[in-house]
Amino acid sequence: MRDALLKIQEEALLKIQETEILEGLEGFRIQYLGKKGELTKLLKEMGKLSAEERPFIGKLANEVKEGIEEAISNRKKILKNFQYQRLIEEEKLDVTVNKPMAKQGHSHPLYQVMEELENLFISMGFSIVEGPEIETVENNFDKLNAPKNHPTRDLSDTFYIDKNLLLRTHTSPVQIRTMMQQKPPIRIISAGRTFRFDDVDDTHSPMFHQMEGLVVDENVTMANLMHTLDSFIKEFFGKEMKTRYRPHYFPFTEPSCEVDVSCFKCKGAGCPDCHDTGWSMELLGCGMVHPNVLENCGIDSKKYSGFAFGMGVDRIAMVKYGIPNIRFLFDNDARFLKQF
Repeated sequence: MRDALLKIQEEALLKIQETEILEGLEGFRIQYLGKKGELTKLLKEMGKLSAEERPFIGKLANEVKEGIEEAISNRKKILKNFQYQRLIEEEKLDVTVNKPMAKQGHSHPLYQVMEELENLFISMGFSIVEGPEIETVENNFDKLNAPKNHPTRDLSDTFYIDKNLLLRTHTSPVQIRTMMQQKPPIRIISAGRTFRFDDVDDTHSPMFHQMEGLVVDENVTMANLMHTLDSFIKEFFGKEMKTRYRPHYFPFTEPSCEVDVSCFKCKGAGCPDCHDTGWSMELLGCGMVHPNVLENCGIDSKKYSGFAFGMGVDRIAMVKYGIPNIRFLFDNDARFLKQF
């Protein structure tokens, strides 16, 4: 039996040492040390030994078992280390490779201006409200007091989806939605894309961006509107800027005005850019909210009044950055965009 134990030990240690497969070690453990393993089978025959041989063979059997277990454990560590080193070699990254760095982008100039405007009006106590670009005819025209024969309702001026839905022609429907859902006092700003049929030229596009403001409360007057806009213009464009209010017509406000600002180049002194008038182009439209609009939204026009104003963000961005053509804002030319 001694020779058989030593033969099992020699054979097991050789196989364990030669194996290159980590999973194979468990097979060797079962083969030699398992319940039906070769060492276990041999030890079952110890009953045939004499009393003098049993202690010696029992001690030798334990040494063989411990030797096999230690060999398996040591080989497992070695194979795991080999496996780890192989993974390092296969998956390593050469950080010394010289590759061009990815360029970091930034906000589009339009959205930079939009964010500046929003932050300015937030500081004046306004809240930001958003609305869908696909609107109902009711919100876009009817509740805004637009006459049935108003030219903007024509198919040649507005993008209709069907007879009840369209691409919004202004951000004013956001005001309607707010007034229908919220009771006064209301002080909101809404900005986003709007759509009207228009031939593309230096200053026009069928898709453009608007920002509108609305204030509804008790005892709101035209003086409040003018003070708000004057404060906004001086804060955004400079303290030296002046404003001029000209009467105009909008179906959703009464009275209504267009607002001009002093020339951005000469600051009102007169130059070729402003044809020596000292005034720049019209910047925005405004007026007192028409009583019909308030009533259409369930607001008592005898108790509450309000003012509204709207401006083209594209136009303000062009003025602010001296951009001569609106196409530059939408052409996605990196040479242009990286300047901002």
